[in-house]
Amino acid sequence: MDAVVKWTGPGTMGFLAETGSGHLLAMDGAVAGGGRDLAPRPMETVLAGAGACSAYDVVAILVRSGQDVRGCEVAMHAERAATDPKVFTRIEMRYRVRGRGLKPNLVQRAVELSRDKYCSAIAMLARTAEIAVDWEVLED
Repeated sequence: MDAVVKWTGPGTMGFLAETGSGHLLAMDGAVAGGGRDLAPRPMETVLAGAGACSAYDVVAILVRSGQDVRGCEVAMHAERAATDPKVFTRIEMRYRVRGRGLKPNLVQRAVELSRDKYCSAIAMLARTAEIAVDWEVLED
């Protein structure tokens, strides 16, 4: 996996990343830190990436289990260390999985498998952060 990150230049704290798959991702800093607040902060993209990585696992596991999944979202809240490096110290992940006739035990198992076995991003973040998960099933 590859990526190239380029600073957008003097007077900014913006960055453009081009991923190995050829996609672009913009990031920016807060105004207080010299940014223009035009895009997500880099650490926000780390948190969002972990949520997407895990949601991908949950959906794939449920589809393979024959479940009629219609939607999946992960609401996340992270706490960071007070001093540098300001790593994540706790991440709360609330999964809302929508579908028709979803079996709650299979949703729970999919969430746990993602957290404990499959999600690469969570595995890395779990080295510094407690990862708390909760889930709910919504009938579509």
